Amino acid sequence: MIVRPVCRADLPALLELARSAGTGLTTLPADPARLDHRVSWAERTFAGDAERADADYLFVLENDAGDVVGISALAGAVGLREPWYNFRVGLTVAASPALGINRQMPTLFLGNEMTGHSELCSLFLHAGHRSGLNGRLLSKARFLFLAEFPQLFGRTVIAEMRGYSDENGLSPFWEGLGRHFFKMEFARADYLTGIGNKSFIAELMPRFPLYTCFLPESARAVIGRVHPNTEPALGMLKAEGFEHRDFIDIFDAGPVIECDVAKVRAVRESRELVLSLGTPGDDTEVFLIHNRQLAGCRITAAPARVAAGSLVVDALTARRLKLGAGGLVRAVPLSPRKAATGQGAAA
Repeated sequence: MIVRPVCRADLPALLELARSAGTGLTTLPADPARLDHRVSWAERTFAGDAERADADYLFVLENDAGDVVGISALAGAVGLREPWYNFRVGLTVAASPALGINRQMPTLFLGNEMTGHSELCSLFLHAGHRSGLNGRLLSKARFLFLAEFPQLFGRTVIAEMRGYSDENGLSPFWEGLGRHFFKMEFARADYLTGIGNKSFIAELMPRFPLYTCFLPESARAVIGRVHPNTEPALGMLKAEGFEHRDFIDIFDAGPVIECDVAKVRAVRESRELVLSLGTPGDDTEVFLIHNRQLAGCRITAAPARVAAGSLVVDALTARRLKLGAGGLVRAVPLSPRKAATGQGAAA
């Protein structure tokens, strides 16, 4: 498997992926015209023709047969062209010493604090390929790209995690709050924001603080909670250094997690190495490996070992990267646990 930039030839495969994702991938709707526009913009981005405010680094996961089976993306910056909204979960204190009353009330503040941050987004892997290293490669490949090209991104990277919804797709938070202001189904509102139509948020959402005590218990209970299917992804990102710092999605209350780019484990521990061809041997671990190119970016995960400043890989791995012996790579152990204890950890 290889992660590489999207190209126009991928459009039919992307359309099939979007259709298989259903309503769960709002940033990649099954709309040929919108997909064509996004792919065109991604090609401009990888060519260096987009400002950071507009940059959309859209990657695909491709197997050795040339089949595209997954996508993921990095947004250069959010909120620089139009407002980017989130709720911050804060605290309001009301006290009356004379009555002996002190109330601490969680409160939702609508704001734009994420403005300028880079974003992990548009992650989707075909159901038939959710095994082995595929999911981790597709997601974590973006960290090596961040490490190689930090000048293209903000100092902080965020990820909006999918909030909790029940087996029927109903979001308790939306039913308890959003529906009263937007008068539409959750899926419709989520779709509109996914395709870039965010003006209705400013037009309809109240600007004053919202006391959570006025929400139904079912809505309060899911603030900052992820969908069960999202828990593995959340755990993986937390292991890389991401934290939830009290920001949530305004529609489903899913947590917005964040990390300083320089503190992301895979960024911090990545190393610049020279590629060496050989037999990695038994004393190996799986590495994420990037060929250090922008438009020609190729990232894979493979067994390798570090020896005297070089990364020893087999011939198949080198072919996937389109590099030969002596080529320059950036690499990091795939597993945070092994990175902390194994010989491949960065100094």
